[in-house]
Amino acid sequence: MQQLVIEVEPQLAVSAILLQPPQPRACLVFAHGAGAGMRHAFMESVARGLAARQVATLRYQFPYMEKGVRRPDAPPLAQATVRAAVATAVARCPGLALLAGGKSFGARMTSQAQAKSPLAGVRGLALFGFPLHPAGKPSITRADHLDEVEIPMLFLQGTRDKLAEPSLLEPVVARMGARATLHLIDQADHGFHVPARSGRNDAAVMDEMLDTFMAWASGMQS
Repeated sequence: MQQLVIEVEPQLAVSAILLQPPQPRACLVFAHGAGAGMRHAFMESVARGLAARQVATLRYQFPYMEKGVRRPDAPPLAQATVRAAVATAVARCPGLALLAGGKSFGARMTSQAQAKSPLAGVRGLALFGFPLHPAGKPSITRADHLDEVEIPMLFLQGTRDKLAEPSLLEPVVARMGARATLHLIDQADHGFHVPARSGRNDAAVMDEMLDTFMAWASGMQS
């Protein structure tokens, strides 16, 4: 595990963690959600689970999280941070298939950055809990930019996610055709927790997500 510093712009830098297994097959540039940073248990679990599957991860902070404030960065700054992180991954992981994505807010900022201008070297986007709309306010306007993304996308979503009702997300993904893949995780909420009555636990859900990610990513590693 390597502790890194990423320069986003002059006099503005953020922390990052590169976790690289001995013989990685790919690298995921992985952004955190709005309310928790790169060291959140979910981020740690994804990084360690992918390392066990021979995929490196570069996790990083958005500037607001680095400063310890609650209000997320404006999209232009968040997108600039995504680009700086991707550039760091290109330099640190030469020759590896590069993927990008994130959890919730991080997923949306990554897809917005890609839609605005392709992220250099990135072959696909892995979006964990894409926040299609605010809780209790169903809408699909947050998905408008996805039509501009021309590389493969994987949506990993819980069926009880209050920020992405399946009945709204499914047609959004369908309209993008072969570029987009949706994997619904039965009974999982926005944090990918499932109720005890489901007969599963968080570890089982994580394995399902990461195995799905690996199957999707396998076609982009050559």
